[in-house]
Amino acid sequence: MKIYTKTGDKGETSLIGGTRVPKYHLRIECYGTVDELNSYIGLIQCQRIGSHSKEILKEIQDRLFTIGAALAADPEKSRMKIPDLQQEDIALLEQEMDNMNEELPALKHFVLPGGSTVVSWCHIARCVCRRAERLTVQLSTESEVVPRVAIYLNRLSDYLFVLGRKIAQDTQTAESIWIPRV
Repeated sequence: MKIYTKTGDKGETSLIGGTRVPKYHLRIECYGTVDELNSYIGLIQCQRIGSHSKEILKEIQDRLFTIGAALAADPEKSRMKIPDLQQEDIALLEQEMDNMNEELPALKHFVLPGGSTVVSWCHIARCVCRRAERLTVQLSTESEVVPRVAIYLNRLSDYLFVLGRKIAQDTQTAESIWIPRV
């Protein structure tokens, strides 16, 4: 089987269910952004970070494929069984954040992205995640979207922020705090 199909050469692609849409369609933008996010998480996951964080990131990547499939499906035509997000997936992110926050100093200032490459990638992934969330919320005003998708993306962006702080602590990288000029 060839990876190229030539069916998208005129600027259209198919959703799961067969509906053809332009490649700039909001639904395509949503799952393309989730795919971009997944790639950044892959960058973070292959760095020298704790094995537990690597396992959680692998789980997150799996959930992002689930989200991508849900977003790629035409809600009116797809008969394919699409994996679904569970409340437990959201709860896992919340529990992981709670566990990391127990070990982190209290947050008293905004944190500037940076300090190390892997911490910066956490911040980039957080920003891409926020964009995916915004696009998904916009799509939900026009079309059916599984409600847990936006909730999961919201928690995931928070998780990536806390993960960046935890990695900074674990690698003894000083956080760069923002002190506004007055």
